[in-house]
Amino acid sequence: MAKSDGILLVISLVMAMSWAQNFRVECWDSKLETKQETETNLQFYFHDTISGKNPSAIRVAQASDTEKSPTLFGALLMADDPLTESPDPNSKLLGRAQGLYGSAGQTEIGLIMAMSFCFTDGIHNGSSISILGKNSALSPVREMPIVGGTGLFRLARGYAVAKTHWVDFTTGDAIVGYNVTIVH
Repeated sequence: MAKSDGILLVISLVMAMSWAQNFRVECWDSKLETKQETETNLQFYFHDTISGKNPSAIRVAQASDTEKSPTLFGALLMADDPLTESPDPNSKLLGRAQGLYGSAGQTEIGLIMAMSFCFTDGIHNGSSISILGKNSALSPVREMPIVGGTGLFRLARGYAVAKTHWVDFTTGDAIVGYNVTIVH
């Protein structure tokens, strides 16, 4: 290698490193704009209908022993449940709870939920929050984590407090009140 080739190589490497360093810093800094966090509180009702001609949640899988289990351990349901303004199923539709939940408790009714609460009304239209965690369905009040969101709730975290408003133990249909606190 000639001396001039070596000098050109060193100059090229220095320029490339300088460019890469500036590119990384400029891109990284522009993506990390700091802004004030907002806390939003929402209240709505979740209508989970398993029975009837038009259920909003259906069983999509189960273990071979699920039917023998008092907790239906191993049952997995897919849901597209309405979220409404009041417990009345005919009240204003605010969005839909879409996702799945499964019975994960052998000795207690403990549902594992992976749901997106997708809002379709008002300023929250097009935004969603994601809930992932245990729902002790027979407890009068339970808390679940909010682990993310989209739209206005991008980078959300927080918690959802659920309280059963009504349940039919024969069919499994339920109306659950949700009070959510979202930091975004």
